[in-house]
Amino acid sequence: MGLRKVKPMTPGTRTTILPDFAEITASKPEKSLLRPMKRSGGRNNYGDTTSRFRGGGHKRRYRVIDFKRNKDNIPGVVKSIEYDPNRSSRIALICYSDGEKRYILAPIGLEVGDSVMSGEKVEPKVGNCMPLENIPVGLTIHNIEMHCGKGGQLARSAGAEAQLAAKEGNYAIVNMPSGEIRKVFIKCRATIGQIGNIDHQNISIGKAGRTRWKGRRSHVRGRAMNPVSHPMGGGQGRLGRHPVSPTGVLSKGGKTRNKRKPSNKHIIRRRKK
Repeated sequence: MGLRKVKPMTPGTRTTILPDFAEITASKPEKSLLRPMKRSGGRNNYGDTTSRFRGGGHKRRYRVIDFKRNKDNIPGVVKSIEYDPNRSSRIALICYSDGEKRYILAPIGLEVGDSVMSGEKVEPKVGNCMPLENIPVGLTIHNIEMHCGKGGQLARSAGAEAQLAAKEGNYAIVNMPSGEIRKVFIKCRATIGQIGNIDHQNISIGKAGRTRWKGRRSHVRGRAMNPVSHPMGGGQGRLGRHPVSPTGVLSKGGKTRNKRKPSNKHIIRRRKK
C-alpha cells in the first residue's frame, strides 16, 4: 500500500494524506457475502442517547469475514483484494475448490492467484491457518483465537502482528502488538503473516467533514456545556472540578479492568508496566 498527498486546493486538502488503493484489484464486493447494516445513531429503543457524538455517516453494507477459518484441508485461491469500509485492513476474496466463497483478512504478501488452506497439518506460509501447536516458534501471526472455535479476536487491525514466542505445556506464549505477553491455549488457531495496509497509521484525515462521513459527530467539552448537561458545565471562566464523565465518575487514572477477571492469570506481562 502507498499514500498520496492531495493537492492543497482548499484548507481541507492542505494536510490531507490518503491511501492510493494500489493493492485493490476489485471495485465491487461479492454480493453473496454482503449483509445490511443497521445503525442506531447512539440511541436505544426508547430514542435516548446512550453513546454520545454518534450519528449520520455514509451508508455501508457489512462484509461477512471468515474469522474462524474452519474450512479444513480444502485449498482456496485468492480471487481479489478488496476495500472494506468496516475495518482498517484489506480483505481477500477466497474461492475454494468446492465452489464456496469467503472473505478473509488480507496479510502482507498475499496476492491474487495465491493458494491458502486451513487445517492442522498445512504448510506454515502466509495466509494459511492452523492451531498454535503446529506453528513453528518465532513466526509472525494474526487473527488469533482466545477460545477454540470462536474465531480470531486478537491482532486483526491494519498492520497488526503478533509473535509466537514459546510453547509451554497446554499454552503458547504470544507477544501481542501492544507489548503485552500472554498465554493462549495451544489448540486455538491463528493465521500466518502480518495484516496488510500498514500505512493506515500515517493517513491524515485533513478535515472534520471526513470524520462526519464515518458517523462520528463533533466531541463537545463538558466544561463548555450547561450545568444541566454535564457535571463540569457552567461557572465563571474555566475554573471547575477535575475531569469527570457525564455521570460524575473521575475520568483520569482510574483502572477499569476487573481485578478478579479470570483471564488475568493468562497475562504474563501487561501492556503498561
